[in-house]
Amino acid sequence: MGSLTFIPMVSASTPAINHEPQSRPYELAELNEHGLPSVLAGVKTPEQWYAKRDEILQVWLDYIGGLPELPPVKYEVVSEVRLADHVRQKVVYETAYGDTVPAYLLIPTAILEAEADALANGDAPSRRYPAVLALHPTNAEGKDSVATPEGRKNRTYGIELAQRGYIVLAPDAMTSGERIFPGLQYFNSGPFEEQHPEWSTVAKNLIDHIQAMNLLAQHPLVDGESIGAIGHSFGAYNAYFLASVDDRVKVLVSSCGVSPFTGAPEMLLDHWGKRDWPYTHLPRYTEDMKRGIVPFEFNEIMALAAPTPQFYYAGQSDHIFPHWQYVGLAFQDVHDLYALLGEPENFVALMSDGGHDFPPPIREMAYQYLDKYLRVEAK
Repeated sequence: MGSLTFIPMVSASTPAINHEPQSRPYELAELNEHGLPSVLAGVKTPEQWYAKRDEILQVWLDYIGGLPELPPVKYEVVSEVRLADHVRQKVVYETAYGDTVPAYLLIPTAILEAEADALANGDAPSRRYPAVLALHPTNAEGKDSVATPEGRKNRTYGIELAQRGYIVLAPDAMTSGERIFPGLQYFNSGPFEEQHPEWSTVAKNLIDHIQAMNLLAQHPLVDGESIGAIGHSFGAYNAYFLASVDDRVKVLVSSCGVSPFTGAPEMLLDHWGKRDWPYTHLPRYTEDMKRGIVPFEFNEIMALAAPTPQFYYAGQSDHIFPHWQYVGLAFQDVHDLYALLGEPENFVALMSDGGHDFPPPIREMAYQYLDKYLRVEAK
């Protein structure tokens, strides 16, 4: 690919962030006229933010349908492939409501060699190692797209992180990989919606990813205090959704996954509700959209994880999420929150002239960011 040009995330023609307190649900026409609702509206101190955070979190959990209790972590290693620099185990772990999740667990060869005696004898390892949950984008291949050598171009961040020294867990999201419903195309959530009409795929993915975090935290080789999350597109917003409810995510990377309601083209507003593409993120949203209201804004959901370190990337030629000015406003607003909390360096957002991609120079910067907070020396 050609070189990336980094350019400002906002322009003079972009509506300003609205710092006036507003009540939810928001009137979309008001947002489009007056600007993105600021997470700092009515907030002057960290204490005021954390009180507001609790309110946003309750709105978020209610809207997605809540998070059920999880069973104890139980998983099976069903196969193993030894590659040059890591071992790829296929594992299947149990999640809520009796469902199971196939995933790849990538363990660097250097770690296995260092801990060979302990593993052979059933002893505790000499140390525990940082890990990353790698969440895949929208595709039929699921975990294979990010965690196998045959994965898609600019999407094999699971393998690249294993090569960098991380233990990596890459699960299939429901409707992708080995979890496509029989007889249906990938990302068809119809059977799930019939079985759980009051729930949402957003909450389903969240609970599956929380259980993935449980698996990693209890793995004998993993340092439970050094776990990150990374994703592109669908995987990108699932990464910051996870961090919004699970503080064990110590750092996250989100590529091309921020899409505010404010300023969104009309066709994009359908993305979150029922649409021609048979995957519904938030079933309640369809009726709200018809009434011209939205329950929250996505800068608010990003902000729930503050001051957890977050790294974001977006492209101004992104054909999926094209309203880049408003993406930039969301970045700016959350960064202002981090500054209020005294941790401005914990929020990094980049924007280039690129498209809906996760190009090599951005991935390298993202990996360095993970290294900084997960204490892995870059090779």
